[in-house]
Amino acid sequence: MSSNETAQQVKWWNGGRSPFNLEYGKLMMWYFLMSDAFTFGAFLISYGTIRFSQNFWADPNVVFNAFPGAGHANLPLAFVSVMTFILIISSVTMVLAVHAGHKGDRNGVIKWMLWTILGGVAFLLCQAWEWHHLITGAHPVLADGKIEMIGQTMGGNPWGRLADPAAAQQALVASPHEILVDIVHEYPKPGSNLAGLEKMDVQQLAGMVDLEHAHIREKGPIAFGGYFFGITGFHGFHVFSGVIINIVMLIMTARGVFDRRGHYLMIEKAGLYWHFVDLVWVFVFLCFYLI
Repeated sequence: MSSNETAQQVKWWNGGRSPFNLEYGKLMMWYFLMSDAFTFGAFLISYGTIRFSQNFWADPNVVFNAFPGAGHANLPLAFVSVMTFILIISSVTMVLAVHAGHKGDRNGVIKWMLWTILGGVAFLLCQAWEWHHLITGAHPVLADGKIEMIGQTMGGNPWGRLADPAAAQQALVASPHEILVDIVHEYPKPGSNLAGLEKMDVQQLAGMVDLEHAHIREKGPIAFGGYFFGITGFHGFHVFSGVIINIVMLIMTARGVFDRRGHYLMIEKAGLYWHFVDLVWVFVFLCFYLI
């Protein structure tokens, strides 16, 4: 072995340095992110296995077509596109915070970390609205020869196949009076007088339902709710954790902790985590909302 090779070997291995010249904390963050990627990968592979083993699955253009304040307007994937845009922009602001840290720009780090935190909070609020809308939104479903009003929960899925109009009309007559009142309120035929619905009989109420717009469906695969709420909730927990981490980083920056240390490596490590959360959302978005 030549003297130059020996000197190079000693340089790398005489203690305190890794062969990849990588700071310990950053290496550990990469290990954590790799293990977390395996977890998300297992969840998504499990979801794909169950989904493609079913004869029917909920259409994302039907499930995710609502928008805050838009009523019954059919806007497929519009709201989740806004959510995705918010998360991507927050990733950009995190890049700018890391860049400001490399230059030792304390005020720049504070500014861009604030925007990143706001982006994360906005995403979580959007997800909370989406969950609330899916769980509490009641949809007419044909089950056991009558109509039920159910939302998307872990135990119920209103997004099955469209029911035959004749069967749906027959099921309306066999449905409870209070259910028919709710359906007529939501989907009245044009020109219907909605006054005194509680006093009308079942036959009258059934004739006032606009079946064309009610889109009465059969119950869908129950696994959809478990996977959707489980995986998006797990991702949402990561976003929440990232927001907390970023708030801690912001406080440490404002107090001058990193200036005294002489570097902003912690901001870069927080940035790695945030970018991972952003990347995972791309796969969640693809699996649940696009395919």
